[in-house]
Amino acid sequence: MQTTSNHPAGIVLRRGERSDIAALTRVFYRAVREGAGPEYSTEQRAAWAPAPPEVEAWDKRLTPQAVFVAELDGAVIGFMSVKSDGYIDLAFVDPEHIGHGVAQLLYDRLEAHARETGMERLYSDASARARILFERQGWTVEAAQKPMIRGVELHNYRMSKALADED
Repeated sequence: MQTTSNHPAGIVLRRGERSDIAALTRVFYRAVREGAGPEYSTEQRAAWAPAPPEVEAWDKRLTPQAVFVAELDGAVIGFMSVKSDGYIDLAFVDPEHIGHGVAQLLYDRLEAHARETGMERLYSDASARARILFERQGWTVEAAQKPMIRGVELHNYRMSKALADED
């Protein structure tokens, strides 16, 4: 299996490594705090990401997942992760690179991985921004949700997509 690939505009996609985790936490924090508005209020973004996640906690969280990283000039600019049951746990792009196709490239690679490994379905608790990306890929909203995080109500969407055989 190919682990890296080059794309136009110098973006490189590859499998994530443990050495990426600190960079992933920074992308997550910036994406939530700076890139999630106007869909989420300042209070909601602060509850969702009060500080960059602890590297050790994310090491435990991500180790069993397939992680795909987008790099530009050697810097991580986005990532997505999927659990073995098809749950997309994390999908974030650095705010400076939103709107440049990074999320689409990552999603395409993640879905290809899901198909290659025999996953029958992808599902996620998607943010408002991720919902737009997923709907473009043929996903459906199963339920609107209002999770409480640190005493603040957020909103997200339980979404899924069946991965039919492409014979």
